[in-house]
Amino acid sequence: MIDRIALTEADAAKVRGLRRMKTVATSLLLAVAVVYGLATLAEHRGAGAWAGYVAAAAEAGMVGALADWFAVTALFRRPLGLPIPHTAIIPTKKDQLGQSLGDFVGDNFLSEQVVRDKLAAVALARRAGDWLRRPANADRLTAELATALRGGLTVLRDADVQAVIAETITRRVDAQELSPVLGRLLERTVADDGHRRLVDLVCERSHDWLVKHREAVLSAVQGGAPGWTPRFVDRKVGDRVHRELLRFVTEMRDAPHHPARGALDRFLTDFAGQLQDDPATRARVERLKSDFLARAEVQELIASTWANLRAMVLDAADDEHSPLRRRAREAILTLGNRLASDERLRAKLDGWATDAAVHVVTGYRTEITSLITDTVASWDARTTSRKIELNIGRDLQFIRVNGTVIGSLAGLLIYAATRAVGG
Repeated sequence: MIDRIALTEADAAKVRGLRRMKTVATSLLLAVAVVYGLATLAEHRGAGAWAGYVAAAAEAGMVGALADWFAVTALFRRPLGLPIPHTAIIPTKKDQLGQSLGDFVGDNFLSEQVVRDKLAAVALARRAGDWLRRPANADRLTAELATALRGGLTVLRDADVQAVIAETITRRVDAQELSPVLGRLLERTVADDGHRRLVDLVCERSHDWLVKHREAVLSAVQGGAPGWTPRFVDRKVGDRVHRELLRFVTEMRDAPHHPARGALDRFLTDFAGQLQDDPATRARVERLKSDFLARAEVQELIASTWANLRAMVLDAADDEHSPLRRRAREAILTLGNRLASDERLRAKLDGWATDAAVHVVTGYRTEITSLITDTVASWDARTTSRKIELNIGRDLQFIRVNGTVIGSLAGLLIYAATRAVGG
């Protein structure tokens, strides 16, 4: 019957052990039966009082062996196929046994106090700290995290991630009104003279450009002059324009309090106020923002950030000496040292772990125990009986052996006491 189960190598070893124990128990029963027969025959032929003692012990041993054979067999099937009440207990009471097992586990292993006591004895935070503070373990964990990171990035589809990033950035930027933010930033920049360096740079670059590109200014003036004016006049005008521009830019560059700088400060201050308070200006900035975000080039740039970030992270994860992996290793070692030395941190982490475990146990105890009951209920009766017999049947055969031995001893003592009392 056991052979019909799909056996693993370990199961096959259990089958062999069960068969050996059945053979031993049955052989012992046959042995006491033979002894009983021989002792009874010897007693009838006048062999002496000893034959009665041996026959009584062997007879009681047979009774004990048969009684225990019946008890063990009745757990898994009907002895000799007879419909005796309260036999084949496991096949007929399978669902009740599964429910009782689930209730037992829930009451004795999944109660809140049991979980709290067990986790308190385990001291998770201290053990974690002792493990993490070892350099070899930190290296191993860093490598495992790098492998997991590479695996996660490999599973993700680039197109999906890029679409999510582009949509998220676009939605967040579109939902946030940009004009007041720019206005406050510009206002603080002007108030702190943060724009002065930019103005200095523009003036300096403008001066250098005018010095190097005098002919370009002259050509621009001549190109915009009427066709009837003489060329020498156009050139003189262009030269005058170039000299005035160069003088203006030079003075503005060299004079921190130049009137043009003050005019620029007032313009920027007024513009900052308009960005924050003028509805027309704010609406225009929003339209410009929307038009800018809608451009294909901008969307492609946003989407390309994922490809760049992914490549950078993968390179860092593959390189054992990358800053990312070094910092991860240092963080693990630091955490381990803190857990090993900081009692308050350990108590806090242990408390969080305990509360989380208690929440799972108390909130999902029914679901956890139902896994046991539902699994047992899903088995058919014969399979359940065979699985249980395969795992505990060998030990149950010792009951038969013990019943034979104990029965023989008990029979011998009872026979001896009876003879002693009877004289």
